[in-house]
Amino acid sequence: MSSSTPSTPYVANKSRDIPTPEALRARIPGWGADLDPKDRPSFPREVFDPAGTGAHWDYPEEQPGGEGRERSVEHSRLTPAFGTSAPLKGVSGSIRRYAYRYSEGCAAHWLLLLLGDRVDAWGSHAASFATLRPDNPITETGVLAEGRRHGLASRFGTGRADTKHQWMDPIIVGGPWVAASAGVVLAARAIARRGRR
Repeated sequence: MSSSTPSTPYVANKSRDIPTPEALRARIPGWGADLDPKDRPSFPREVFDPAGTGAHWDYPEEQPGGEGRERSVEHSRLTPAFGTSAPLKGVSGSIRRYAYRYSEGCAAHWLLLLLGDRVDAWGSHAASFATLRPDNPITETGVLAEGRRHGLASRFGTGRADTKHQWMDPIIVGGPWVAASAGVVLAARAIARRGRR
């Protein structure tokens, strides 16, 4: 680490030269979206205690291997510690990397991350068919448990939050499998027709 104090929130004694909300809003798109306590679910538990950080360092030791890692535009540099368990790869990795061009306050950032996650899941499902144990949508979605574990009875009169979107779940979970199956059937028919000619 360089001898100069880095411009980052990860220091034991933070600078008191804090930008105004207007300056932050001008510099970072979407900044201040959670200024109203009503928009922050954690607000009742928040405690402001600037002296009670408990930091026993001036700046934490930086984790090696940060070159080329994704970094939020809200930060001038990568955080001192970051995850390495699931490195970005393929098309889904490119989509996720592109998401970091947008601020975390923009819907595009999160929608691209969701898209990257779905592309990764579809790729993993497709790759599973090249193995001896391909994915089984019937057992992996838990649809069999609906009949065995009182699934229908547990959805009504219990105040569950997911009942509002349960009508969409079969479409979201089963839709890609139905579309993929239809694609395979259409491709097989097309191949069979060419074989007859």
